[in-house]
Amino acid sequence: MARPLKSASTIGQVATAAGVSRATVSRVMNGRTSVAPEIAARVHAAADRLQYRPSNTARSLSLGRTNTVALVVPDLGNPMFQQILRGVMAAAAESGYRVLVGETAESVAEEAEAALEARLRCDALILASPRMPEEELAALLPRAAPLVVLNRPVTGARTLAVDYAHGMTALVDHLVGLGHRDLAYLAGPASAASNQARLRGLDEAARRHPFLRLRTISAGTTIEDGYRVADEVLETRATGALAFNDLVAFGLLARLNETGVAVPGDISVTGFDGIELSRYATPSLTTAGVNQFDLGHRAWARLVTAIEDAEPETEPEPEMTRPELVVRASSGLVPPARRLGVPGASAVLPVGPTETAQLAGDPRAHWRTDAVGPVLVSRDLPLARYAGGTDMPLVHSPRPHLHPVHSLSGRAVTQVSPVDHRHHYGLSFTIADVDGTSYWGGRTYLPAQGPTLLRNHGRQISTGLDIDESEARLRESITWADQHDRQQLLEERELTGVVIPEAEAWALGWHSRLTAPSGATISSPALRGRPGAGYGGLFCRLISADTTEVLTADAATESGAHGSRSPWIAFSGRHDGEWTSVILVQDTGADPLPWFVRVADYVGAGPALAWDSPCVIGTGESLAAGLVMLVVDRRLTTQDAADFADLACARVATARRGEL
Repeated sequence: MARPLKSASTIGQVATAAGVSRATVSRVMNGRTSVAPEIAARVHAAADRLQYRPSNTARSLSLGRTNTVALVVPDLGNPMFQQILRGVMAAAAESGYRVLVGETAESVAEEAEAALEARLRCDALILASPRMPEEELAALLPRAAPLVVLNRPVTGARTLAVDYAHGMTALVDHLVGLGHRDLAYLAGPASAASNQARLRGLDEAARRHPFLRLRTISAGTTIEDGYRVADEVLETRATGALAFNDLVAFGLLARLNETGVAVPGDISVTGFDGIELSRYATPSLTTAGVNQFDLGHRAWARLVTAIEDAEPETEPEPEMTRPELVVRASSGLVPPARRLGVPGASAVLPVGPTETAQLAGDPRAHWRTDAVGPVLVSRDLPLARYAGGTDMPLVHSPRPHLHPVHSLSGRAVTQVSPVDHRHHYGLSFTIADVDGTSYWGGRTYLPAQGPTLLRNHGRQISTGLDIDESEARLRESITWADQHDRQQLLEERELTGVVIPEAEAWALGWHSRLTAPSGATISSPALRGRPGAGYGGLFCRLISADTTEVLTADAATESGAHGSRSPWIAFSGRHDGEWTSVILVQDTGADPLPWFVRVADYVGAGPALAWDSPCVIGTGESLAAGLVMLVVDRRLTTQDAADFADLACARVATARRGEL
C-alpha cells in the first residue's frame, strides 16, 4: 500500500521556523526588496528546509497579476503563427511568464470578443494579424490594454509590423528580372491588413513596371485554398503566380504537379512568409522570408514594457521589419512559348516604356549591387545576375553562379535547377570529384552501381566579394569546403563584362585560379567507367530552344563537338523564328581542353578538366581556368563564331587591364 503524501508546509510554519511574521515571509517570497538581506536569507533557508513553495494562486491574488499573457492568432494551423508562438513563449519563460493561446479561426465577427476574453484571464495580450475593421480594432485597444499588435500597424498601440508591401515588390522585381510580364496574385482574406499591404506592393510594382500585366484571384490562407484556385490560375495564362503565403503556394504546387504542369518550366510560383517547410517543397519555394520566431521574441520585449508601464505618456513608434527575398527553384525564366500568354509570341522579352527610356543610358557594362545581390548591367538593363548560392540545397553542392544571363535584347539564355538536372545552375565552376567530394551536385557515378546518391557534397563559400564598377569587374575569394567542412581548395575568381556595340553583342569573362594547400586530385565519372562523362570545370547550362544548332571550329554536330578540342563552341537557338547565340571560348593561354557537350537531352557545355585522365594539383600549386561567354541576337555561321570568339577574348582582355 502506498504511503500517504506528507501535507505541504504552510507559510505559518516557515514564519515560525524563521522567527518572523507571515507578512515578512510573503514579502520575501514575492521578491520585495524592503526586507533586510539577513532576514531574507533566514526565510529562504527555512523555506528550503521545509520544502515550502508559495501558492501561485495566492501570489496572483496578492499582486494582482497572473504572470501569464495571451497570444491570439487567426489560425494555429499556419506554421507562421506557430513560430511566433514559440518565440513569444521562449522569451516570456525567461521572465517567469507563461503564455495562453487563443485562435479565432479566421472569424472576423468573433475576433474582438475572443481577444477580450483572453485578456481577462491574463496580465496582457499579443494580438497577431487581427482581421477586424479599423474602427473595431481602435475601440478594442483601450479595453484590452496592455497589449501589442503584431503584423498590423495601428495608431495608439504598441505595434510590430512586417513591410509586406516591400516583400511583394521584391518578389515582382525578381520575376520581372526573369522575364515575366504576366503575373497572377492569389489574394488572402480581403479584411486582412497584410493582404491590403501586399496589394499596395503590387500597385507599386505596377507603377515601376508599366508594361506588366497583373491580375488578382481570390484565394485565402490555406493549402486547400491554393489547391482550389490552381485551375483558375492556369486559365489566366499567367507565367508567374504570387501566392498570399507559403501555404497557398503549397496547395497550388500540389495541383500543378497533379495536372502535369512543370514548375518553373511552365509557370513560376512564389510564396510569402518563409516558413520552414518552404525549403522542402517540390520544387523548393521562392518566398519573401520573415524570421517569425524572432518576431515573437521582439513582440514579448514590447509587451513586457507595456506591462511595466501601463500608462505611457506616448506610445513608441511602430517597428517595421522587412522581409528577405529567398530565391529557390520554384521561380525561373519565363517559358519562351508563353510570352505575355500568347502562343507563338516572340521569345524576346518585351521592352516596356520604362525600359525604352533607359536605352539612352551608359552603354558600357558595369557591376552594381541591388537588394538581391550583384548584377551586371548596361543602360540599366540587367545582363547577368551573380547569385551567392547560399540557399541552394546541399545535395546540389551550393556555389555562386551566374543566372539569369540575358542578351542585349532581353532574351534569357541560361537555366537554373531544371527538372532534368536540378543541380545545374546557369554558369558556374562545378567539379564532379575532388578527392571524393562532389562540387557538381546530384548523384555520384559508381562502377557496377550507376548513379548513386552519396553524402559527399561540398560547397563553395565566399570569403570576400569586391566590385569595381569603374572597370566592370567583380572579384571574389572562395573556399571550397568538403562534406566535413574541411578546406580543399582556395579560389580567386574574377568576372569581367564588356559590351561590343559594333557586333550588337556583349561578353563576360570568367577567370579563376584554384590553389590546393594540401594538394588535390580532380576526377570525373569517365575515369570510373562511364563513357563520355568527363564533365567538370566551368560549365554553362543553357535554356532549351525550338531548334538548337552547335558549331565548333571543325564540326557542326553534337557528336562532333563532344570531346573536341576546339578553342570555342557556339550554340544558336531559335525561339519562334528569332535566333540568339552563345559562344563559349576557352581563355587560359594553354592548349584547349576537351569539351563536354549536350544538345539533344538538354543544352549545356564546358571544358572538361578530367576528360580521360585525372587533373592533379600539387601541394600549394595552382590551376588556372578561364572562359569567355559572348551573347548575340543572331544566328551564327562557323566564320561568324570564329570572328566573334576572337573579338570577345580581345575585348575582355582589354577590360581586365582596365583599358575600357
